Amino acid sequence: MNKVAIAAARERRRTGLPLLRYGFRPFFLGAGLWAVVAMALRLGDISGSIVGGFALHDPTRWHAHEMLFGYASAVVAGFSLTAVPNWTGRLPISGMSLLALCLLWTAGRIALLTSFLPQPVAAAADAAFLPVLAAVLAREIVAGRNYRNVPVCGLILLLGSANALFHLEAIGLISAEGYGVRLAIGALSLLVGLIGGRIVPSFTNNWLGRQKLARSAIVLPWLERLTHASTVIAFLAWIAAPFAWQTGITLLIAGAAHALRLSRWTGWRAWREPLVFVLHAGYAWIAVGLLLLGFADIFDSAWSSAGLHALGAGAIGTMTLAVMTRATLGHTGRELHANRATVVLYAAITGSAIARVLAGLFAGAYVPLLIAAGAFWLVAFLLFVGVYGPMQLAPRVGDAS
Repeated sequence: MNKVAIAAARERRRTGLPLLRYGFRPFFLGAGLWAVVAMALRLGDISGSIVGGFALHDPTRWHAHEMLFGYASAVVAGFSLTAVPNWTGRLPISGMSLLALCLLWTAGRIALLTSFLPQPVAAAADAAFLPVLAAVLAREIVAGRNYRNVPVCGLILLLGSANALFHLEAIGLISAEGYGVRLAIGALSLLVGLIGGRIVPSFTNNWLGRQKLARSAIVLPWLERLTHASTVIAFLAWIAAPFAWQTGITLLIAGAAHALRLSRWTGWRAWREPLVFVLHAGYAWIAVGLLLLGFADIFDSAWSSAGLHALGAGAIGTMTLAVMTRATLGHTGRELHANRATVVLYAAITGSAIARVLAGLFAGAYVPLLIAAGAFWLVAFLLFVGVYGPMQLAPRVGDAS
């Protein structure tokens, strides 16, 4: 596409509805709103004020699904659709094409919210989104000859496969239980590890440079290969054979590799900028989750829930919220700095993750800790919607409309 055509296309995007100009806008806003709705319903189920009615006929199963394939999938969509123009040099997916993707994601949320539709129909409506998203991204990446990012499409397809597997288990066509959740946790954790390995040291060094400090976040190629390989092996073992001591060994090795990788990024030097420091805190949960799962497989299976939620609420919850806040600020033309409300929402998501992990470790305080985790989660995402929602709805700073 020549420069004149690109300029014309960008002008059309500026004059369209702001919400549909870039992928992060509708999907980050949708993810934030759905995080609030889904957690409010979960707390209603725990308190007994909401009973039944979900398409999956199990509120706990529905909650797990909507956190992984509802909330997290929307964040993945928003991030990848926003990043792919930078990867390929092509224009972003916007306008009616972006609206169609949003409606497809929304259809899945509505289909699974009630038991009105037959379960196979609801499952099909929900399962369509991730393969379509992967196909759209693959088209852009291939057209832009940016083959380095093909693995991102592969991980999104893997997440879509986990969603299909989850529904097959729920419907009863597969007798096994838990494979869909473990595959989803694995795929999302690998995605966090892959993207985090690029942005965390880069953003840390960029901030240190702006502060006139030495850039100290180091990426070691041999450690990158070790971390990715050990994590893939560990998750394959955990998906196929959880609670085996051999699996525990692979998880411990992967957790140690992530901890060593994180230590080389010197996150403690960026403590004065929460927008950067939270990325290190979120990434640390990957190491914690893998280590807890490893200990669970070797010593005490009761720790398994703590490890799973360290990855889910901790790594995935914190990193997605950190990426959404930073990307929204940057792509709407605002200063990359965390205001007080943002610091509070980071503290709230951290409190939610800690409380949820502790609930898996202390059975006697399970319900109070579960409620505390849900309350902290609601604070975090209500703040996100309240502070960042208006930015996603408004034109970029400096644009006329």
